[in-house]
Amino acid sequence: MHVKRLGRVEYEPTWQAMQDFTASRTPDTADEIWIVEHPPVFTLGQAGKPEHLLNDVGIPVVKIDRGGQVTYHGPGQVVIYLLLDLHRLKIKVRELVTTIEQAVIDALADYGVNAERHSGAPGVYVGDAKIAALGLKIKNGCSYHGLSLNVDMDLSPFAAINPCGYAGLKVIQTKDLNIPLTAHEAGEHLCKHLLQQLDKQHG
Repeated sequence: MHVKRLGRVEYEPTWQAMQDFTASRTPDTADEIWIVEHPPVFTLGQAGKPEHLLNDVGIPVVKIDRGGQVTYHGPGQVVIYLLLDLHRLKIKVRELVTTIEQAVIDALADYGVNAERHSGAPGVYVGDAKIAALGLKIKNGCSYHGLSLNVDMDLSPFAAINPCGYAGLKVIQTKDLNIPLTAHEAGEHLCKHLLQQLDKQHG
């Protein structure tokens, strides 16, 4: 498994690179995890409804091919993309979602934060506030897209949308929970837990 730390990169070229990687991979292509941050952008999933974009706050909106509704990416949020061959890992999509959520829950538990899943609403929550969002695309048995964890960012753009299609959904970040990590550090910490979880699934 190759872990690539791409730093702060524009959204659309990164999405294109994920599509290209997935389209050109063979059964022998090593899986990759990409850790990134993005400049401000709203992304609208395949079944995303435009009415969940409440206000135009001057942030670009990109319609993309993952599951889920609308979310926000911006500096101070770590985004981890999982480019995995699910057939080879012998892991089903539902199991992958659970694996990702568990990695976030475990990463936060290391800092004494009790996070949880909400049934029927993918992602990870602290109380009733969402801290991590999740959206995947599966093509030819391979995944791309992934998850985002709010670390130390301006959360105000979330007020311009119904996050993940839920009106009034509160969002929270690790900084608000007294977790002293930068987005980069949080990405490394979360990636370690993702690798452990995937190893457990595969093992």
